[in-house]
Amino acid sequence: MSNENELDTTCGVSDEELTYRFREAVRIENEIKKIKHLPIEKYDHIKKQAYIEYPDGKCEYAEAWQS
Repeated sequence: MSNENELDTTCGVSDEELTYRFREAVRIENEIKKIKHLPIEKYDHIKKQAYIEYPDGKCEYAEAWQS
């Protein structure tokens, strides 16, 4: 049994390559935001919470959702 779907066989891009390209695109976008002095969205894995890092170094954590 093959683990490839139709898109994998037509594009020839592996999951690892696709993941690498995605991470690089995010990294480049964050570098552009730093140059333009724009806030960057990040995730704190220790607190398990999203936050925004502003150019002056200030961090603002998102409020937790109540479902």
